[in-house]
Amino acid sequence: MEAAARQVEIDYWPREQFLPLHNRTERWACLVAHRRAGKTVATINDKIRRAITDAKPDGRYAYIAPLYNQAKDIAWSYLKQYAYPLLASPPNESELRVDLVNGSRIRLYGADNPDRLRGLYLDGVTLDEFGDMRPSIWTDVIRPALSDRKGWATFIGTPKGKNDFWNIWSGAQKNPDWLAMMLKASATGLIDSAELAEAKTQMGDDQFAQEYECSFEAAIKGAFYADELRRMDEEGRICRVPVDRGIPVHTAWDLGVSDSTAIWFIQMAGKERRLVDYYEASGVGLDHYAGVLRERGYVYGQHYFPHDVAVKELGNQGLSRVDTLRGLGITAEVVPASSVMDGINAVRRMLGSCWIDADRCARGLEALRQYQREYDEKLKDWKMRPLHNWTSHGADALRTFAAGYREAVVLRPLNLAPRGAGGWMGS
Repeated sequence: MEAAARQVEIDYWPREQFLPLHNRTERWACLVAHRRAGKTVATINDKIRRAITDAKPDGRYAYIAPLYNQAKDIAWSYLKQYAYPLLASPPNESELRVDLVNGSRIRLYGADNPDRLRGLYLDGVTLDEFGDMRPSIWTDVIRPALSDRKGWATFIGTPKGKNDFWNIWSGAQKNPDWLAMMLKASATGLIDSAELAEAKTQMGDDQFAQEYECSFEAAIKGAFYADELRRMDEEGRICRVPVDRGIPVHTAWDLGVSDSTAIWFIQMAGKERRLVDYYEASGVGLDHYAGVLRERGYVYGQHYFPHDVAVKELGNQGLSRVDTLRGLGITAEVVPASSVMDGINAVRRMLGSCWIDADRCARGLEALRQYQREYDEKLKDWKMRPLHNWTSHGADALRTFAAGYREAVVLRPLNLAPRGAGGWMGS
C-alpha cells in the first residue's frame, strides 16, 4: 500500500527578489548577488524543494563551495535547519549529507577535492563562488555527472574580476536556455541606504562596487599588479599585438601536477616585452604541451621553467621532467629558486615595458589582474605572500620569466624534423 501523502511546511519564506530563481523553468541559472542578499539560503531551499518534488528515483543533489570547510561553515547549518521536517534519518555529520523521505539525497562538497565527485550522477547542483574554483571542475567533473539524468545547475557568487564566473555570467545573458539574475544592493532594498553609505565610506569605492554593486570591473583589493595594469590600460598597451615572425618567441612555464600548467609566449623587441600568447590546461601530460607549441608554429627561443622541474620523479624511472621535456624536443632553461616577492617585483618592473595581446592572452591577463595577497583575518591586514588559487598558475609562469630572462639568449629555431630524427625544436 502506498504511503499517504502529507503536507509539510518548512521554515522558509522566500524573499521577493529570489522568486524568479524559485519559479524558473530554465535548466541552467547564474545568480550574481551582493553580499548579505541571502543567496545561500535561497539556493539551499530551492534545492530542498526540487529534491523533494522531483519524480526521479534516488535523486542526488549537491552544493559545492570552493573549499570543503567553506561548504560546512556556510551551508551545513542551513541545510539541516530547512530540511529537518523532510528527513528520513538524522543528518550525516561526517559526510555533510541529508537523506529525504522520498529517497533523495543532498550533500555538500568542496571543489578542492574534485576526485570525491568523480563517478557520481547528479540531478541538480549549486556551485557557490564559482570564480574561486578551478574552472575544470565544471567541464571535467560536474557537467558530465548531470548528463544521463539531465540534471540542472545553478552558479551563484559575488564578482571578483573577470574570471570564469564572469564568463558564465556573460554567456548566460546571451543564452535563452539560461536564467541570468543580478541583484545589486542599490536595487534590492535588502540593506538600508544608511548602512550602504557607511559601508562605502569604510570599504572604498572599488571594494564597495564589487561586493555590493556586483561590479566585475572593480579593481581587486590586494592585487599585486593593479597599478601596473591600470597604467598599461591607460597607455593603450593592452590591445591587439601582432606576432613578429622575425623575432623568436620565448616561453615561460608554471608546471602543475594535480592542477593547471600555464605557458606564456613572449617576444623581445628592443626594450619592449610583448606577451603575444598564453595557454593553460590541466589533466594532460607534457606531450600535450609539446604539441601545443608545435601547433602554434612559432620560431622559439628559450623555454623557461621553475627550479622544481629538475626534481627526479620516483614514478617515472627516476627521470626528471627536464629529461622528459628533452625527449619531447624542448630544452628547459631552469630558473634558480628565488623569493616570491623578488619575482613579483621583477614582474612589476617588466610590465612597465610590456605590451599584452588582449585576445590571445585573455585568461593570463585576468590571472594577473586578480593575483592578490592573502588576507590575515586575525591581524586584519594583507600578508606579503600571494593567495594560492587559479590565478597563481599564470602569475607564477610570468614570474619565472621575469626572474630568469637575460639579454644574451641562444636562439633555438623551430626544427620540423620528425621527433625520431632529433626533435622539432632544436637541441
